[in-house]
Amino acid sequence: MIFALSDEMIFPPPQLAREDGLLAIGGDLSEKRLLLAYSMGIFPWYSEGDPILWWSPDPRFILELDDLYISKRLARTIKQGIFDITCDTVFADVIQSCSKKRPGKEEGTWVVPEMVDAYCRLHEQGFAHSIECWQEGKLVGGLYGIALGKVFFGESMFSQAANASKVALAYLVKLLRKWDFNLIDCQVKSGHLVRLGAKEIPGREFRQRLQQYVTIDQKQSKWENVLR
Repeated sequence: MIFALSDEMIFPPPQLAREDGLLAIGGDLSEKRLLLAYSMGIFPWYSEGDPILWWSPDPRFILELDDLYISKRLARTIKQGIFDITCDTVFADVIQSCSKKRPGKEEGTWVVPEMVDAYCRLHEQGFAHSIECWQEGKLVGGLYGIALGKVFFGESMFSQAANASKVALAYLVKLLRKWDFNLIDCQVKSGHLVRLGAKEIPGREFRQRLQQYVTIDQKQSKWENVLR
């Protein structure tokens, strides 16, 4: 069953999602609704021209911070310092880069203009964050997501130079470990992230961890002053 959302700021229990993870349709991308959704383990995912679709897949794909796999090649790239890393300095540029069609792929992007606007608003409130990789002054890779309490909800990443997005992820994990975060939500299984150490866990366990580690504070701060 797919639930139709109304103007009322509520979601059905995520465990009622269909087998493919689809839970609800409709609603809006207001900051309040998005924060409520993420706190419950629900996220929007749809294509341009479609209604807003809300998902909560079970099992859930996550990255435990201590499980990040850094290959010898990636470790060498990080050690060489060929990328300059910043946080939250060009969030809009990162999400716009993530919204572009990937070379060699037929499908379009799910990061539609309404999503870009919504996450930029969350960024201004200090909930959405970006990690940026630079080379010779040019943005060549990065990622963005939402931080609530001790959970980081990863949304998307892009790379225009070899290993740029992997370096961004490694730097993100380094920061999250420093701040005692519990996990990164990767949402839906992908081979790329499996190779980096992500895994599936039961939806029930994921929701239990959200209850334990997620908080929605009224005031958040950006990460732009974070140093290496």
